[in-house]
Amino acid sequence: VSEAPDGSIMGYIMGKAEGNVQKEMWHGHVTAVTVGTQYRRLGLASQLMKGLEDISERKNTFFVDLFVRVSNEVAVGMYKRLGYHIYRTVLGYYSGHPDEDAYDMRKPMSRDKGKKSIKTDRSVIEPHELEHT
Repeated sequence: VSEAPDGSIMGYIMGKAEGNVQKEMWHGHVTAVTVGTQYRRLGLASQLMKGLEDISERKNTFFVDLFVRVSNEVAVGMYKRLGYHIYRTVLGYYSGHPDEDAYDMRKPMSRDKGKKSIKTDRSVIEPHELEHT
C-alpha cells in the first residue's frame, strides 16, 4: 500500500508466490495493482511492481506473471517498459458483455538463467487450459 501524506491510499498491489519448482513454474503473480486517478503518471505503479518483483526474487521465483486486458493499451505499454513480455493470449479471460481476452505477461527473474519463462510461440489458449500447479 502506498499512502499520501494525509493518510489516503494512493495505490496498492496484491500478489502471491505460487507454482511448481520442479516444473520451473514457481513464480510471483500480480493479482491486482491499482493507483488512484489523481496519483497516476507519477511512477507509483512502477514502484509497487518493483516491490513485488523484489519479494519474488527473495522467494527465488523463476518469473513474475500477470494478466491484463488486451484493450488496456496503457497498462500493456507500462508493463513492457518494466520488462514484461506477452507470453500468450487467454481467450475470454475477463467475463462481461462481451467477454474480453487477456495477455499473460511475464518477466523473468534472475533464477531463470535461460529466460525459458518468456519463450513462447505466442499461443492462444482458453481459460481452462491455464496451469494450476
